Formats: sequence, C-alpha cells, structure tokens
Amino acid sequence: MEARDATAGAFVGTDKEKKSAKKDAAPKVGKPHTTSKMEEIFGFRKGDVSSWGNLVALLNRPTDPASLGIFRCMFGLLMAIDVTQERGLSHLDYKYLDGAPVCRFPLFNFLEPLPLDWMYVVYLVMFLGALGIMLGCFYRLSCLMFISTYWYIFFLDKTAWNNHSYLYGLIGFQLAIMDGNRYWSLDGLRKPSIRNAHVPLWNYTLLRTQIFIVYFIAGVKKLDADWVEGYSMSYLAHHWLFDPFKAILPVELVSLLVVHGGGLILDLTAGYLLFFDATRPVAFFFVSYFHCMNSQLFSIGMFSYTMLATSPLFCYANWPRKFFSRFPSLLSGVLPFTTEEIQPSTSCLYPETDSNSSNERPGTQNPAKASKMRFKHKLGAVFTILYVAEQFFMPYSHFITQGYNNWTNGLYGYSWDMMVHSRSHQHVKITYKDGKTGEIGYLNPGVFTQSRRWKDHGDMLKQYATCLSGLLPRYNISHPEIYFDIWVSINERFQQRIFDPRVDIVKAEWSPFKPNPWLMPLLVDLSPWRTKFQEIEGSLDNQTEIVFIADFPGLHLENFVSEDLGNTSIHVLQGQVNVEIVEEKKNHTLQPGDQIKVPAGAYHKVYTVSESPSCYMYVYVNTTEAVLLQNFTKLQELQERIRNGTETEPLPPELQPLMAADDDREAEVNATDPVVQLFLKRQRRMKEVKKRREAGVLERLDRFAVKKYYTIRRGFLMTAIAIRNLAVGLPPLEQLRSEVAFANMKEPEAEAEPDETLKREVGHAEL
Repeated sequence: MEARDATAGAFVGTDKEKKSAKKDAAPKVGKPHTTSKMEEIFGFRKGDVSSWGNLVALLNRPTDPASLGIFRCMFGLLMAIDVTQERGLSHLDYKYLDGAPVCRFPLFNFLEPLPLDWMYVVYLVMFLGALGIMLGCFYRLSCLMFISTYWYIFFLDKTAWNNHSYLYGLIGFQLAIMDGNRYWSLDGLRKPSIRNAHVPLWNYTLLRTQIFIVYFIAGVKKLDADWVEGYSMSYLAHHWLFDPFKAILPVELVSLLVVHGGGLILDLTAGYLLFFDATRPVAFFFVSYFHCMNSQLFSIGMFSYTMLATSPLFCYANWPRKFFSRFPSLLSGVLPFTTEEIQPSTSCLYPETDSNSSNERPGTQNPAKASKMRFKHKLGAVFTILYVAEQFFMPYSHFITQGYNNWTNGLYGYSWDMMVHSRSHQHVKITYKDGKTGEIGYLNPGVFTQSRRWKDHGDMLKQYATCLSGLLPRYNISHPEIYFDIWVSINERFQQRIFDPRVDIVKAEWSPFKPNPWLMPLLVDLSPWRTKFQEIEGSLDNQTEIVFIADFPGLHLENFVSEDLGNTSIHVLQGQVNVEIVEEKKNHTLQPGDQIKVPAGAYHKVYTVSESPSCYMYVYVNTTEAVLLQNFTKLQELQERIRNGTETEPLPPELQPLMAADDDREAEVNATDPVVQLFLKRQRRMKEVKKRREAGVLERLDRFAVKKYYTIRRGFLMTAIAIRNLAVGLPPLEQLRSEVAFANMKEPEAEAEPDETLKREVGHAEL
C-alpha cells in the first residue's frame, strides 16, 4: 500500500500525489498494485473505506509534513499581526475602560474582562502564542497559549463576532492537536526525532475540509433570494475595483452578474476546483483575485491573507521542497528542508514492507517498520469524522438556539453567511420610565456602550436593557422600564421595526432555546416593492432624498423633521394612515396615493390604522446642504476665474483667501467667512483624496507600512507600560501621562481619513 496524501476535505488524494508519494513516504510497497480510476481521481481506493480498520489506516497514512509546516508558519505570522489590529491590542485602553460604566455583551453573562493591565497580559500571552506557532517553538504550549486567550477574548464580546474571527479560533484549535512542528520549526532543532518526520493524513484532511466548508457553505447561503436577485451587496458595484467591469457593463449588471453572480459561483465551486489537479490553477487564479479584492473592499483584517495562505494546502504536500529547491544552495541553512528523506513517526500507521524490495529508497538509514494500530490512531480517525460532521451541522443548528434567531438565523459568526445581509438603521429611540414616579425620558442610542451591534440582536438587546436598568438608578431613576424603538432595513427593503416598542425589555422573557416573543416579523411579503423603489429613486433629482417606511397595525411613528429638511412630505403607498401634526393638533387621514407636507422643525406622528401593514415614504430635500453646494459651485467658478486671470472685479476681504494655493492652510485658518473657510477646507481635502488615489505602488506601500508601524508600536508600548505597572506599581501621574503621550505619537502630518471628513462636512441629515 502506498502512502498518499489528501488533496481536499474528506477526499484524500490525487493521481499525481499517488506517484510522488513513492518519494515522500519512508515505507515502500512490497507488492505493486494497479491503479483504479477512482484512485486516480480521488487518491484512495474503495477498499480504503470498506471497513473501519481500513479507514483508520487511510486517515493515519504517513504524509509529507512540508505543506503543513509552511501553513503553520504563515498562520502564526498572520495571527501575530492580527493581535495588534483586529483583536485590538493597539487600542485596548479604549476598548476596556477601567472603572467606567460600560455595558458589555459576552456570550456567557458571568464572563467579565480583567483589569486593564491584566488584559494587556492576556493579549501578550496570545501574541507570544501566535509567535510560537509561527516559529514552531514549544509548539503545543504555544498553541495552548494562543487558543485559550483567543477564545476567552472571543467569548467576551459578541459584538465583535464575525465568520473569519471564528475561523481563526477553529484553525488554532486544529493546529493544537496536529503535528505542525515537524517541518521548519525550532522544535525540530531541539528534538531531532521529530525533525522532518511524517504526519498522519488526517492533519491535512481536517484543514482542507474546514476550508472547503467555508467556501461551500458560504455559497449555499448565497442561494438566498436576496443575494441571487442582487440586493445584498448592490452598493459594492460602485467601488473603483469594479471599474474594468463597468467599462463594458452598466452598474446594475455589474452588481447582479459580477458581485452577486460571481460571488455565488466562486463560493460554490472553489472547494471543488481546488481539489482536482486539472482545475487547481484556475481555482488559484480566481480565489486569489477574489481575496485580493476583498482586502480592498472590506475592513476584514488578516482574513483575505489567511485564506490565501490556505490555498497551497490543496496542493501536493511536498510542494515546499520543490519550491525551495530552486533557491541557491547558499540559503539552505535558513530555508526549509528540500531533501525527500522523511523520518518515520509513531503518529502514523505504516503498512508491511518487503525488506528485500528493490524499491527501497537509497540512503534511508531507518526505514519505517510496520506499525500496529493503536488507540491514538483510532482516536484521530474518530475525532476527524466527528469534527467534520459537527462543522457541517453547526451552520444549520439554529433550530436549537432559537433565542439567537432574529431576521437572520443565529449569532453572526459561525454560519458562513458572509455578506448575505446588509442593514441600514433610520431611527433608534430608547425610552425609559421611572418605576416609582412614572417619569418618562429618553436616552442617547448607544449610551454606556461602544458597540452598535445590539440594535439587530435580541439577546444583546436584553443584555443592554439589563445593564441600563442597573446603571440608571445612579441617576435617580428607580426600577426603570426600558423600551426600544428600532427601525431597520435589511437588503434594501422598507425601514420597519425589528422589536416590539411596547415591551419593557428589562422584564421581557428571553431564552437561548426559545423563539424571541418580542421580535417583530420581517415583512417579506413587501419585498417585491424593491423594484418599485428603484423606479421611484430613478425619477428624483440629485438633491431629493427618499426613505421608505412600513409599519404594523396599531403602532405609530413619532418623528421630528430637522429644520435643514425643507419640503418634506409623506406619500402613502399601501394601507391607511393618520398623520398628526403635534403643534397644530390636527389629524389627516391618508389613503394609497395621498400625500401631505409636514412642517420642518416640528414633531409629527404617523398612525397605521389599516388592518394590514402600511407603507409610505418620506420625500425631502436637505435645503441647507443644497444652498451650501450652490455656494461651493459659485466659489469654485470664482476661484477658477482668479487663477486664469479673467476675474477683473476687486475681491472683498472675505473672498481674498480664494487667491491662495490649495495647500495654504494659513489662508484657510484666516478666512473670516465660514462658507469660504469650509470651501477651502473641502478643496484641500479633495486634493488629498485625489493624491492618495493616484499614488504609486511604492508610495501606497510606504504609507501602509508607516501606518501599521505606528499602530503596532502603540500596542507594544502600552503593553510595556501595563507590565511595568503590575511589576512595580503605578508611577507618578505626570510620568504616566508622558508615557502614554509617547505611545500615542503618530506619523507626521497624520490626519483623519479624508473621505470620512468629507462625509461629515456634507452628509445628509437623518429624518
């Protein structure tokens, strides 16, 4: 029997890998066997899975450790970087505010963060664990250090959950039980017995199956009607990365065919294409292109690079030997092994060999002897089967944890429904009522918390309300009742309530295993209206905005129209509503097709009085912004005339700063007219944005490296301060302040993100 490697998931080999295994494996086959068609395609024979003993032998076949060792190194490096970024080491003092009243959202309510200085120690242990994984140094201990602290931080904050953070924890756990330090590791230098030794086949099977599941289940989840019809991520088509496609297709088709159609096909097929030799090069191209685009489209940390690092796992396990053998021999001392001679390992099952066989590899000093099947071999096979089954089950386990189901199933993070749902929030109101006096008041949305994820999840809303009920008595509010009125649009549907605003969430029942009784149903019957939305929006001019609302019978929306929003009107699309103008104390009943203008700077209420849900829309113009943009246009024309010498009239003092250069900040500061000052600031920002977008590759890399340097620098300096505090105590306040100021030092001329600044300057006001 030949020792062959697995190529993907539960499938365990390829035709070419079978041939190369003669060089990779220590044992040699005593009797040649003919290769069946199944073995050529899948890498194993029907007999290999015909009995439990054969399956155990298959999963414990000796396999080249090279590919696993390289992946271990890359994963450890990426996780070490991730600790300082997405895990939050660089801004830990902002995330965990010592002594401040903060509402948190752990998976288990008994979990709490340690004091800030000790949280730095936790992160340091996690970083050292990732570093140890990368170097293969005290490998098991390093894996334990990493996964114990990682999962603690993961469970500590549900608001930070996402699919790739969950994936990191899974891979870290898998590596902890694998022989990942058999190739290119410091442990191999310390222990020659494990250096360049075989690893059992199930080590590869687990990792490849995990990556296959990530792709395939993500594709299955994208069969959702919203994704197929192009509503989930329609805004992505406007990104500059899709400009080449927009040169030949309209934006609508780019969204439907490229963003949604392409994403669906890639996720469904990537795992299969990576499996077969003939399609693997094609898969490498599209998968790499896909992840490189994602790294620019989304703020997802190391996820894109981690997925790129997993792709070579589907290649033959000896690919690093062939790759590094092409390097000059001068570098052989620091590069991984390129020799094909691999040591036997007790972790593997070796078949019987013929000592007189002519196939015995020359130069092999310790050929592997036939090994007996032991308990650990059976345990490895059992674990592999159970783990794979569990991973296929988890994305569909929401019928058990029904309390976490909202409009989407389960807590976001382990379902692989990546980017399938996009949300926008139009209106959030938190009302409290004093249990003793009956006094009613309102809280700023997000008070006492740094997260916004609680608005979409009933379990987090319950935790938030419970936390608020414990904090408000400090402000003389006794036995508070907390009510939430949250309006959400999912995948471009109507804005509608997600939770019942009449329910006191503090006293409301919630169980992780029972459906949430105060969750309002998603009005999926109104989904066809989205086509009509596009027609209505297409008929408006650039200055007119529109918001689509749907509400339930017996409920009403209380709304305040900002003074900036002139010509605001309500148009009824479906159902019947009563509009109450609060100051005028007048009611107006509207039927489908009716409309009414509502005054700016005043409250009004919209009651749904029909038996079915009502649908209506707000149409408004931000008059303040419109006037501001008109002034900007006039100032732009005047500035152009000044610079080309066609302006003959003398400028008044308040307009003279327009004569300065775009990058003259002194003129911006000295401008006396606020509109002129804002115009100059806007011009400078736009110039900076253009400069950044037109920057060359080297300039972009330099900017990226400098930004990362100062981010990582702050994390480690703050860690050093925390360890010093724990070791010798707090220094004088003035010294501590100067140390933190030194850690906070940023790159020269560091400023706010220009795009975000422009958004704040000319952003639309909410209704």
